[in-house]
Order: sequence, then structure tokens, then C-alpha cells
Amino acid sequence: MTQLLETIQIDSTSNPTVSVIWLHGLGADGNDFAPIARELDLRGCPGIRFIFPHAPTMPVTINGGYVMRAWYDILGTDLVRREDEAGLRKSQKLVEQLIANEKARGIPAERIILAGFSQGCAMTLQTGLRHPEKLGGLLCLSGYVPIYTTVAAERSAANQDTPIFMAHGSGDPVIQISRATQSRDFLQSLGYKVEWHEYAMPHAVCPEEIDDIGAWFRRVLAA
Repeated sequence: MTQLLETIQIDSTSNPTVSVIWLHGLGADGNDFAPIARELDLRGCPGIRFIFPHAPTMPVTINGGYVMRAWYDILGTDLVRREDEAGLRKSQKLVEQLIANEKARGIPAERIILAGFSQGCAMTLQTGLRHPEKLGGLLCLSGYVPIYTTVAAERSAANQDTPIFMAHGSGDPVIQISRATQSRDFLQSLGYKVEWHEYAMPHAVCPEEIDDIGAWFRRVLAA
């Protein structure tokens, strides 16, 4: 049994009934998005347990083999033709363990939301589209659908109607917005309901986006 990833936990109330597993981007760690949990307007929402895991460390090819926290290797600037499929699938299992751990703590799968930024966004989609049980939602920030050629065959019908929030910066120099809109269009072509947001920002998060994320949480959790 692989050891569960180290995490940071923030509860919005005592005895939360919802879990949000929030995956950071390349070179960051769980601390990166922990402050946002306190910035979200969650009025009217049930108690939420925010889980911010730290990705494993590995050498990253595009950064000269420098060892950093990463969910998978980045082999080059072409994020479509050269993908670390083995790394993606290995981290998918780590995320699945986090989901299983929340279920063991009493949170049902349909009350677990996967969230992520950049690489964490890719892992949210990699895991969430294939998860065998219905999840509460997929929050996808500044990322894309990885190894998309396998999605149609591997996706789970359980999450066909799971709410998906996708957001991207129009000036993102790291992951071009065209990659994100391709991912959005691809998901819509498979019948997924995608709520799309675009902001005048680089590879980052902006206050307007935080407001929209809070509104999405309130809608999804009210439903």
C-alpha cells in the first residue's frame, strides 16, 4: 500500500460534511492554495473540509531535471504530443487514495469535490472523469485535459453529469488559453456540462475568479 500523501487540512466548520481535495501546480505545494479556503464566500454552504496535498518530488525535464514537487513530468512545451502518461496514471492513484481516505472518514463520494490549478487541474480531470463513483464536482483552474485520446474509452458514466467549473487567463503564457478552450470543447463534445470562465490574467488566480469559485460552491453544494 502506497503511503497517503502528506496534506494540509482546513475545516470551515466543525464536523464537515463535504470534502474538497485541492491539487497545486508544478513546483508549489499544498500551502499554495490553502489561503484561498478562507477567502471564499461560503455562506449557506455545509461544513467543508479542505484538503491540500503535497505532490511527490521528481526531476522535471523541462526544468533541466531539477527536482521539485510535481504530479507528473513535463517533457517539453508541447503538452499534447509529449505527455508523461505513466506519471499521470501514478498520481491518479495517489488522488484516488485521498478520495478513499475521505470516504473512510465518513464523507460520501458525491460530497467530495476535486479541485486543481495547472498540473493540479490536469490531475483533477485525469482522476475525476475516470472515477467509478459520482463526485460532487470538478473545479479546474488554468489547466487542460491530459491524455485526452484515452478519455472516451476510460471515462466513468457515474460522472457524466458532475458539475465542471473551468477557468483560464486570457494572457496565460504557461498553458495557452487555446489549450484550455480545446479541452472545454472536447468535454462538451462528450456531453459534459462545463461552466466556463475567462479572465484577463496570466497563469494565476484573480479576485473575480475567487468570487466565481465561491458562487459555484454555493450552487453546487446547495443542489
